[in-house]
Amino acid sequence: MKKRKFFGIASSITLVGALLLAGCGSQGEKTSGSGVEKKTIKVANYFAEDHPQNIALKEKFKKIVEKESHGELEVQIFANSTLGAEKEFYDGVRNGTIEMGIPGLIMQSDIPKMGVPEWPFLFRDFDHVKKVLNGPIGEELTADLDPKHGVTPLAWSANGFRMFSSNRPIKSMKDFKGLRLRMPNIPNYIKLGESLGANVSPLPISEVFTALEQKVVDAQDNPIATLRSSGWNEVQSDVLESRHMFSPNIYIINSKFFNGLTKKQQKIIEKAAKESAAYEFELLEKGYENDKKFLQENGIKFTNPDESFTKEMIKASQPVYDDVFAENDWAKELVKKIKAE
Repeated sequence: MKKRKFFGIASSITLVGALLLAGCGSQGEKTSGSGVEKKTIKVANYFAEDHPQNIALKEKFKKIVEKESHGELEVQIFANSTLGAEKEFYDGVRNGTIEMGIPGLIMQSDIPKMGVPEWPFLFRDFDHVKKVLNGPIGEELTADLDPKHGVTPLAWSANGFRMFSSNRPIKSMKDFKGLRLRMPNIPNYIKLGESLGANVSPLPISEVFTALEQKVVDAQDNPIATLRSSGWNEVQSDVLESRHMFSPNIYIINSKFFNGLTKKQQKIIEKAAKESAAYEFELLEKGYENDKKFLQENGIKFTNPDESFTKEMIKASQPVYDDVFAENDWAKELVKKIKAE
C-alpha cells in the first residue's frame, strides 16, 4: 500500500495537544543573567514540514527572533495541523492559547475584505500579488483583523496560484461536468467550482489525501507545492495549470500578547515576519519548476490551458463576482484598483 501523507492528525489528539500547550505560551524561565522572563511563541500552521512556509519559518523567523531578542523570545513551530486544523488554530490565536499562526483567509466569513485576494483570475503574476498585498490595498484588507478578531497582522505570505489536480485530464470546460471536486468550505470557492460545472465537496485539508485515495472525490485545487509536499501525487494523475485563483497566507499574532511585549520585541517580530514571508514568496516562486519536474517524474501529467480555454474559465467565474458585487458596495471599485496596479 502506498504511504499516506496527512496534513493533520486525529482531532482528539490535536485538541489534547493544544490544551496541554495552552498554558505554556508566554510563561517560562527567566533568561539567563538578564532577569527578563523568557517568552515562548507558538506558531501554528497546516503545511507539511518541508513546505516553503515551514522552511521560511525555521530558516528566517525563528532564527531572527531568537538571535535578536538574545533569548528573551523562543519560537516553537507547529506544522501539519498539530495544534488543530485551520479554524481551530486560528481560534486559538484569537483567544490567546496560541500566540501566532499562519492561516489562509478563513476569517473572511466575518471580515469580507479578507476574501478579496482569493477572487478568481484577479492577479496576473507573483509581482502583481506582492505589489498589491504589500501596499495600501493590503493594509486596507487587514484593517479589521485587530478590532474584530483581536489578532494583529504581521505579513502576507504565499500559498500560491491554485490549480486543479485530478484523477483524469481536464482539457476543456466539458471535463468539469460531473467532476467531484474538493474545495475549502468557503463560499467563493464553492461558487467558483459550481460555476465551472463541478460537483463541489467542501472538506478540511487534513482529509484530502484519504478522500482522493478512497475516490470520494476526483479532484482538488491547490498550488502544486502543496500537492507535492502532501503526497497527493500518489493518488492523482493530472494537473490543469489553470492559475484560477491566488491563495495568500498571513502571519498573525494575538494582539493582547503582542501588545504585552516591549517595543523592541515587537519590532523584532515584525521584522522577522516580513523577512520570513518575503523568503517564502521567493522559495515558492522559484520552486515552481522544480515542483513541476518532480511531479512529472512521479507520474503527473500537466495540461496548460490555451487562451480560449482560459477565457471560458474566466467567463464561467463571473457569477462569483456578481455575488460579491451585490453583497459589498466597495467590491467593484476595489477590484478596479487591484487590476490597475
